[in-house]
Amino acid sequence: MKVFAISDLHLSTTVNKPMDVFGGSWDDYLELIMEDWNEKVADDDVVLLCGDFSWAMRQDEVKSDFELISKLKGTKVILRGNHDYWWNTYSQVKSLLPNGFYALQNNCLRFGKLLLCGTRGWVVPQNTKLLPEDEKIYKRELERLSLSLADMQKQRKEDDVVVAMMHFPPFNAKYEASEFVTKFVENDVKKVVYGHLHGKDCRAELQVDRYGITFYLTSCDLAKNKLALIAEI
Repeated sequence: MKVFAISDLHLSTTVNKPMDVFGGSWDDYLELIMEDWNEKVADDDVVLLCGDFSWAMRQDEVKSDFELISKLKGTKVILRGNHDYWWNTYSQVKSLLPNGFYALQNNCLRFGKLLLCGTRGWVVPQNTKLLPEDEKIYKRELERLSLSLADMQKQRKEDDVVVAMMHFPPFNAKYEASEFVTKFVENDVKKVVYGHLHGKDCRAELQVDRYGITFYLTSCDLAKNKLALIAEI
């Protein structure tokens, strides 16, 4: 089983919000992603979708986006991004997912020897304190991560491979550790996948090894619309 990841698809099969308005890196991006997906992914593989899946505002609008991706091979695991406004309660999200789709929130998912944990995340402190409204969400996301990691530790066996998913990067622009990173280190998580960062002026690296962890940035425009191989189990 191979584990791949990509994020920030920003699908809009129902709503009128094309991504090519953001520059040439988004031209035909979905066709390129699907071509790469079809070349790499087998039925027994797992694909991590790390947030900003769809521009849909309501759950009835996101169904066609799920139907599109559900035709592709592999098991899909989705995490909420900051633009996934259609994402309501966890039970409501689970009820609309097609076969082969799984949602991660406050929990840990097992696929064979693969354990998936994580949370959306939020902006992390850098130089100055967070604004009060950001501090509130940051603390809530830390608690969500704690719940997910606790579930992971309950399930964990000696030969399991643990991969954590986030949408926001778990560190600031200088790669300085946040409390998210501290929790990963404390729980012996060796692989963390995230997205959210965009644009030709973004200087973030696609793969960084720090704190004993390999971090993978999978925003589709920065990854040249290709799925990243995260693990092979």
